[in-house]
This record gives sequence, C-alpha cells and structure tokens, in this order.
Amino acid sequence: MNRPFVFINVAMTADGKIDTFERRGSAISSRRDKERVDQLRASADAVMVGGRTLLDEDPKLTVKSEMLRSERVGRGLSPNPIKVGIVSDANIRADSAFLTTGPSDIVIFTTGRTSKDNLFRLNAPNVKVYVDDADKVDLQGALSTLKEMGVERLMVEGGSTLNFELLRLGLVDEITIYIAPLIFGGESAPTLAAGLGLARSAAIPLKLIEAQTWEDGGILIKYQLVR
Repeated sequence: MNRPFVFINVAMTADGKIDTFERRGSAISSRRDKERVDQLRASADAVMVGGRTLLDEDPKLTVKSEMLRSERVGRGLSPNPIKVGIVSDANIRADSAFLTTGPSDIVIFTTGRTSKDNLFRLNAPNVKVYVDDADKVDLQGALSTLKEMGVERLMVEGGSTLNFELLRLGLVDEITIYIAPLIFGGESAPTLAAGLGLARSAAIPLKLIEAQTWEDGGILIKYQLVR
C-alpha cells in the first residue's frame, strides 16, 4: 500500500456536530477523551488537518503529556509527530501555534493559490512545503509523499471537508468517534463529513469493531472501513 495507515479521530455531539455554528473549535471532549486523543497522537508518526481547521483554529497538534513525549524519544522518535497541513491557500501566520509550538517537523501541502510571500514566510529548517499545480491538493499524492518520508501511521483530526474527501477516495482505514452527551444543533454546524455528499447507493460502508460506554456519559466507537 503506497500510503500510511490512516485513521480519523473526531469528537462529536449526540446530534453529530463537531463544532457549533460559530466554528470556533468548541470543546466537546471530556477529560478522559482528551487523554485518549493525546495517546493517539503519541502513537502516530504524523497528524493531519485541513485548511479551515488550520487557519481558523490554529491547532498545536503536539503531544501534551511529558511522559508520552519521553516515551516517544525513548523509541528513537521525535517528541511530537510530524504536523501536516492540507491547505489550498497557505496564508498561515508566522507566529501561529501550528508553526511555532513544538519541537516538531512540519509538512504543508498547498496549491498555486498560495502567494510567493506566504511561501517565503513558511521557509524554515523544520518546514517542508509541497505545491500542487492544481486548484486542490492531490490527497493520494500527499499520502504517498508522507509514506516516502517514513510515515506509517497518520492521524487525521479534521475538519469535515478533509474527512469526507479522504473517505470518498478510499484513503481511510479506521474512524474513532467520541460521542459527547451534548446537543449543538444548527444547520450550518459542521458534521464529521461534509463535502458534496453521496447518494445512498454510493454510501461508504463501515464495520463496527469497538464500542464503549463511559462514566462521563460519552460513548466511544471505532469503525473499520469495509473494502
């Protein structure tokens, strides 16, 4: 397989929302789930986000636990996984948490829509930028590049457009979902997968491989993509 093992991780409300209509990265995970996500990051070679998540929420994508970082170093790895951004127009602030919180290597896949000034601003020893000569980033090509870089396990943390495109293209192996005991509502509030959507005949089948009921009122479920 000419790509890493890809798993999507999301926290969503009982009505399927991964954020409110305000789209400000509203907290959904419980304390226990945040610890679980930190463990997942520590197990990954790279963590990927899409453009809207990257530009609007400015995620750090680092391992928070000092113990988990030390364990990674003990295995001969960097303290944090590689940060990966998929963004058509990489208008990323030089002081953004994504770029400055680390230590971590950073890989950005973008397009010709990114200005020369923004490309120059991204120039740093720990940052690699790949520019596709197209309107959108070639996700299959991006995953192949990551595989060549030694990425075997890729964690995807959204957003919904990136999730959908990876699923639509058959580039996902597993999905883990924490369902919080909350309701956000809102027609414009994002869900796990957005994009153009699929007809029922083209729906992506999943196989349930794990389900847990937690004391915090949440539910953890894991699906495997059916090939």
